[in-house]
Amino acid sequence: MKRASILFLVGSASALTALAAPRQPLPYRVPARLPDLAQVFSPADVHLDGFLGDRILNNERNRLVQVDLEPLLAGFRQKPGVHPWIGEHIGKWLHASTLAWAYTGDPALRAKMDYAVSELVKAQEPDGYLGTYTPDKRFGLYPGADWDVWSHKYDLIGLLTYYQYTGNPAALEAARKIGDLLIATFGPGKKSILSAGTHVGMAATSVLEPIVLLYRDTGDERYLAFARYIVRAWDEPGGPRIIATLLQEKSVAKTANGKAYEMLSNLVGLCELARATGDRHYLEPALIAWDDIVAHRLYLTGSASQGEHFHGDYVLPNREPSDLCETCVTVTWLQLTSQLLRLTGEARYGDQLERTLYNNLAAAQRPDGAEWCYFTSLDGDKPYGPGINCCVSSGPRGMALAPQFAYLRFPAHGDAPVGLAVNLFETSRVTARLGSQFVTLRQESRFPASGAATLRLETDQPIIFGLRLRTPAWARPLIARVNGRREPATVLRDGWTVLPARTWRNGDRVRVRFTLEPRRVSGDHGNTGLAALEWGPFVLAFDQRMNPGLPAADLLQLAPGRAPFVADISGHRLAFRARVRGAGSSPARMAWFVPFAEAGSDGGRYAVWLRGPAADLN
Repeated sequence: MKRASILFLVGSASALTALAAPRQPLPYRVPARLPDLAQVFSPADVHLDGFLGDRILNNERNRLVQVDLEPLLAGFRQKPGVHPWIGEHIGKWLHASTLAWAYTGDPALRAKMDYAVSELVKAQEPDGYLGTYTPDKRFGLYPGADWDVWSHKYDLIGLLTYYQYTGNPAALEAARKIGDLLIATFGPGKKSILSAGTHVGMAATSVLEPIVLLYRDTGDERYLAFARYIVRAWDEPGGPRIIATLLQEKSVAKTANGKAYEMLSNLVGLCELARATGDRHYLEPALIAWDDIVAHRLYLTGSASQGEHFHGDYVLPNREPSDLCETCVTVTWLQLTSQLLRLTGEARYGDQLERTLYNNLAAAQRPDGAEWCYFTSLDGDKPYGPGINCCVSSGPRGMALAPQFAYLRFPAHGDAPVGLAVNLFETSRVTARLGSQFVTLRQESRFPASGAATLRLETDQPIIFGLRLRTPAWARPLIARVNGRREPATVLRDGWTVLPARTWRNGDRVRVRFTLEPRRVSGDHGNTGLAALEWGPFVLAFDQRMNPGLPAADLLQLAPGRAPFVADISGHRLAFRARVRGAGSSPARMAWFVPFAEAGSDGGRYAVWLRGPAADLN
């Protein structure tokens, strides 16, 4: 990811800290013209326990707080940096760390954030340049210096996120200077922004997202005009034609060069532009791309890409030589999906967020949070790494975003009052402002051990609102009882179980029961004849280290039977046993399976897909 008074403010980390807001984001100066139908909460308003809660805390304690910032800052202080994209990492770290600090309030992390911003601002040149290249190799496609706008994009994302949650004006001023430099460099009559971006220009034009946010933070119409220019640049000769191709071909694989991370980043920016302008024309390509990915390019575990690109329909190899499911793609897929959940309010986007969070995102993270995978195959092992690369920096951003996906606020609309939505089943809580009142909703959940949860309301005075419970296919039927009485008016609509608006009082309880049982999924396309096991949102995997004496996964078959496996759950430990057999007439034996997120965490090999019960192993 100056005026004299600003320079004085950034003179020390303590001066930055003194300006802190209480972990709540500032309101945008420019309100959304396409308002969110489902609003996210500040991480400070939410707390999660259980499986996902552990992963979120480990991400903060064992990764973000521990990162050595000096290698990330070195390229800004002494140019050129050690590699062309070294400039992206400090912005990614600042984005993740700000969200994590808003969630935990950790003073050590806050001090580290303040130091990072102070050092970044010191490194900014008078014209606003905040990259890692020498003056003769800036904003172009020079050998070893072709990611300049990309690095400034992450500077902007980090600085604007920090500003949003701390209110520190030095960060916003630095962001403005970057925006002004980009406007002075690119546009009609100047250099084309495509000339400074790899992957058909998509790397550079992905600066669209923070440019729109800079407009909303400042109200400066020049930034909005520049955002519109970026979108027009897609149709310049040799450009990626993102909107035009998606509208015509309905396929991300046929758009530009199919580079997944950069394309998804541009689509996230389109969603922000639609929100800022109210122009739904910008939203349509993002909806088309999302539908295409889910239908043709998404793995069972909730990520996409092979060799960092989108490929043809149903080209979904499982093994590691194909460089599967780049973590940068996983995180940007989460971001696009959350954008569409916010803009549409449709539960199907929440379903896919859940799938990705509990599977591919968590699988890319070592369970202790200290290291991340660049690629995460469905069949192989996990090459966790602590070093400096794009995915090790991206993964913590995804996990830091996770608390915002647990609950949603549905604003009042027409005759419908404000509503509150439960999007995840973890034991958790949210403190929400609904109209003029604050309420706390506590969820005491037995998930993932069993399908039961109790929601308890805390409020100083009675309040009217509606309650929604996201109900994915695996959880149906879902039954809710309010204060011991089943709600006869509960309806299932668009993936939400809706409890109509009513007057809630302090201590009211909603007891929820939902389906949580073993499932066997039959493979298709490239996985024809194979089968996988699921438990709620968790995809399971055969872990070789847990099954000494059994053959390798590709020599095993899931045995037939009505119950595909049995659970062996204790506390946060999730383990399952299923009957398998080898080739020939070998007898069936019990094998251990664990969530894909846990498989291979000790260095062993694992596999999601095994031969199905009807497969021939002879």
